Amino acid sequence: MDTLPFDGGRLSRCADDLIAGIRVLSERGWTPATSSNFSMRLDPGHVAITVSGRDKGRLERDDIMVVDLEGRPVATSLRSSAETLLHTQLYARYPEIGCVLHTHSLVQTVASRLFAGAGHVHLEGYELLKAFHGNHTHEMAVELPVLPNSQDMPVLAAQVDALLDRQSMWGYLIDGHGLYAWGRDLAEATRHLEAFEFLLACELELRKLR
Repeated sequence: MDTLPFDGGRLSRCADDLIAGIRVLSERGWTPATSSNFSMRLDPGHVAITVSGRDKGRLERDDIMVVDLEGRPVATSLRSSAETLLHTQLYARYPEIGCVLHTHSLVQTVASRLFAGAGHVHLEGYELLKAFHGNHTHEMAVELPVLPNSQDMPVLAAQVDALLDRQSMWGYLIDGHGLYAWGRDLAEATRHLEAFEFLLACELELRKLR
């Protein structure tokens, strides 16, 4: 039997952690139908990522596959999401990133349409801004980018790279689509995702009062 180019035991542990975390997000209604995709760094050159087309609330270990940092499947015939490149570009660029989460909640999707024209969501003065790694005060602002949707992943990935060249960020929206959020591990990525969800909900509620 050929030796795997990654640690199989590490893959099993990553799969179990991802499945448990994703199930919570699915129960919140943030992964409707078979939408959304999730990943975790395995080692410096490999990523564990969800298989395309699966119900994210019912994932099993076999629904987690491995890709390299260019998004190519490793030791499997399974297919990952068409958006795999949006995950792997983050791992390749930032060695400290350990997890990337992409969801399609109602709040995220509506906010992405509402703020698409502006190209960003301005979040300022909220106590929950301290949920983002590196932030220590509410007396600041975070610009959450909103990118136009595209089926051309290399073009979309290049737009993300251009944003990352200009600003520090822990997530972005795609118009009519959903939210990408990441962190140094699953817990931090989930915290960032939940913080963005709450802050976007606040912005939508404020619009109703104006």
